[in-house]
Amino acid sequence: MTTGTMNDRSSRSETVVSAVAVFGVSVVAGMWAAGFLTFPRPEDVAYYVGVARNLVEGRGLVTDAIWSYQTPPLVFPRPAFEVWLPLPTFLAAGVMAIGGTTFAAAQLSAIVVAGLMAVLAWRLGLDVAAERGLPAERARAIGLGSGLTAGVCLPLVLAAAEPDSTIPFAALALAACLLMARLGRARPSRVRLVGLGVVLGLAALTRNEVIWLSLAWAVVAWQAAGRIADGAPGAQTRGRVWLELVAVPGIVTVAIYTPWAIRDWLTFGSPLPGQALANALSLDGRDIFAWRDRPTLERYLAAGLPHLIGLRWTGFVHNAANLLVLGAPTSLIGLIGLPLAWRLQVLRPVLLYSVITFMVSTLVFPVSSTWGTFLHAAGAIHVLIIVSALWALDGVIERVRRRRAWTRPVAWIAPLATVAAGLLLTATLLPGQADAARRTAARYAALPIALRAAGAVLQPGAPPVITDFPIWLAEATRHPAIALPNEPPDSVLDLAAHFGGASILVIDRANGGIWPEILESGVAGAECFQALPLTGPPEGADALEDVVAYRISCP
Repeated sequence: MTTGTMNDRSSRSETVVSAVAVFGVSVVAGMWAAGFLTFPRPEDVAYYVGVARNLVEGRGLVTDAIWSYQTPPLVFPRPAFEVWLPLPTFLAAGVMAIGGTTFAAAQLSAIVVAGLMAVLAWRLGLDVAAERGLPAERARAIGLGSGLTAGVCLPLVLAAAEPDSTIPFAALALAACLLMARLGRARPSRVRLVGLGVVLGLAALTRNEVIWLSLAWAVVAWQAAGRIADGAPGAQTRGRVWLELVAVPGIVTVAIYTPWAIRDWLTFGSPLPGQALANALSLDGRDIFAWRDRPTLERYLAAGLPHLIGLRWTGFVHNAANLLVLGAPTSLIGLIGLPLAWRLQVLRPVLLYSVITFMVSTLVFPVSSTWGTFLHAAGAIHVLIIVSALWALDGVIERVRRRRAWTRPVAWIAPLATVAAGLLLTATLLPGQADAARRTAARYAALPIALRAAGAVLQPGAPPVITDFPIWLAEATRHPAIALPNEPPDSVLDLAAHFGGASILVIDRANGGIWPEILESGVAGAECFQALPLTGPPEGADALEDVVAYRISCP
């Protein structure tokens, strides 16, 4: 056996061990977090999990909550995913079919995908080291540091324990960007182009931000087309090469998405996810619950230029803070080093995606961004920042080593620092998230009992409850619920009449908006809302402290 063969086998073994170690650490971190987070927070998590449960129970892709009135049909059971996309629910349903329709089963689906995402982060770090031509020790440090830090940092660990679209889309975005970088180096094979189309197709079933992933590929493909055309003068033009590079994955992506588009067309009257324009015209996050006063271009422009600029500044601060605070201090180092990332071909696709997503979220959807739109699409961006931080730290540590003439290996300092920082922040802030989850669970366990004691029983077949948290109420009680619009009482009365005479209104006073204070102003229709005394069980009395309920008594 030759020395080269032995070295190859040793290298392959080290690669496998490293990938398994990164996957294992991420899964353990996710399971640890899941042990704290025993109730689906935020509401979109409850939506994905609830639809998965309904699917496994044989009810189909339906939900018992209506949180937006902009896409018909407004009926119960409500067809699911008029705005969001189904892949996270399919993943959760697959595990639920084996392990039971529990929240823990749904969490397991996201935790496993988070492990795969961490492995992709490890691969991205190794690709950066390879492009820089770093020695084995430093390459190993950047690769393992990227994967392990991604596996334990707070925003990604929380997303793993809260199974929504964040982690599946992050994994698919990273996989797509890694493929793009490889396809951009030389003339790619049709097989790899088809593979990119498959990944983009799955991403299209996860989040609408797949559009920005596709745009990133269009830019990378244009650069690659130039190199390919220059290498074969007279054979093909740059435009023709580019068209082939984008057409093959584009056709595959469309083929994968088409069955879902047909389902949406038959169910909602449109093959594309709805409400995007309305979200762009929102002046307040509660506009998504609008019943009568829906977002319009006229209302939007009437707000005035200073207000519209202010919304974008608020969106910018919110999005930047999400990237900085949730991953500090590693995120600060990574953002400082990010401008140099364009020099590395392997980072260009994910950098392009990150910049486009950040700019569109901030400038086009500033209000929706403050309600989580950007945060759920930022998983791959967090990984990019982690890799950038390790790249920057490695360079600093290497310069210090040379100046000090150190002879012992020191590349391990960078990953040790980023992993330790990630663990510390996660361990510090996770208990607060757990407390919020427990309080929310206690609230919706006590609420049906308190309503029953007040004479407002949630009976099967009764009209839906109107509430500012319709998904939580519907999934916790299995009773239909509809969103409370941030509109005057006469609008809410019209909503109640539309839904068969809905007679119960439940409000969390800590949620903001004009309710319930507007009932004290004497506006038309306020007299139709009679307060209900909410007395929960002794063990859940504190959970209802900020909750008020009303009976809607007018015809």
